[in-house]
Amino acid sequence: MIGKTISHYKILEKLGEGGMGVVYKAHDTKLDRSVALKFLPSHLNEDEESKKRLKNEAKAAPALDHPNICTIHEIGEHEGQPYIVFALVEGETLEERLSAGPLQVEQAVELAKQITRGLTVAHDKGIVHRDLKPANIMIDKHGVVKIMDFGLARRSGATKVTKKGETLGTLAYMSPEQVRGEDIDGRADLWSLGVMLIEMITGEPPYHAEYDASLIYEILNNPPEGLSTLHALSSSLFGIVDCLLEKKVRDRTTSAKEVYLHLKKIQSEEVSLIERKSGTKPIRKDKDTLTTHVIREIRRRRLLPILGSYLVLSIGLMQVGPYLINQFQLDHIWHSVLLVAVLFGFPIVGVIAYYHGRPGPNKIVKSEII
Repeated sequence: MIGKTISHYKILEKLGEGGMGVVYKAHDTKLDRSVALKFLPSHLNEDEESKKRLKNEAKAAPALDHPNICTIHEIGEHEGQPYIVFALVEGETLEERLSAGPLQVEQAVELAKQITRGLTVAHDKGIVHRDLKPANIMIDKHGVVKIMDFGLARRSGATKVTKKGETLGTLAYMSPEQVRGEDIDGRADLWSLGVMLIEMITGEPPYHAEYDASLIYEILNNPPEGLSTLHALSSSLFGIVDCLLEKKVRDRTTSAKEVYLHLKKIQSEEVSLIERKSGTKPIRKDKDTLTTHVIREIRRRRLLPILGSYLVLSIGLMQVGPYLINQFQLDHIWHSVLLVAVLFGFPIVGVIAYYHGRPGPNKIVKSEII
């Protein structure tokens, strides 16, 4: 392929290869500029579904005119092999950046801000990326983030190109609903952002296992690793990530714009992403202790306000109860019955609060930031 001319694009070198395509650097002879060409891998060339995904990327990305999203120039086909032409980004991927070690909190926040700006535009147009991961985040030589590879993206209401129950994306960054093969929306991308934030700061993703089955179990059932480290570094950022990694979709942060606004609040100075500070030491990761987990659950599920309200109600009952018993000349055993009922009510109310008393994610974040 090197040296060939496709349409008016001369192939110069191979840049990389992934599950969804092979990318080459090329020269646009018409406009005299460097571009990137993406072709389907040869073994998938006859797969109509893979071709649909590639075309889906080309249709989705041009609608996303934003500095933090890579620009698609053209879609074409050469000898039955479809390709797309997009802007060549000179820089490195977030995956390559993280290979040198974890980032400082300020750098991670700045990167996340730019990612959320791009996601806001995509989600506002009903487009979900579905494969957000460090390998699909480019950082150019000026420190500008470019979200790449919308090959798995899908517009809301668009015809699906996958079989029912089939999942697309990279497992370690998939949300629980995506792992289960359910319908997803922009909150799946926000989960992936939460995973990346932990990885940027601790050096490792919060979910990792040797086998896919084990990894799926962790995503669906276990709390993410690295949250305690995050809390020790920044309680504000911890609150944001905690909301991004809610396993139930209804409890998760609802929009990329909301995440951006909260990230903007916790950043107080400009941070250069062009050069890393030398001598940065890896951050030690600690798993959540039982005490940390319990305290966080009490705070998030609003146990104390609910139990406090029940306590006030109980005191009122204990005051009114004896008066009513004496007023209607009831047996004094009802004093004991009332006391036992009030005492047994505390664990019952606690259980109800644990499963149904969780506040919305906005309140969690605000309690951490304000």
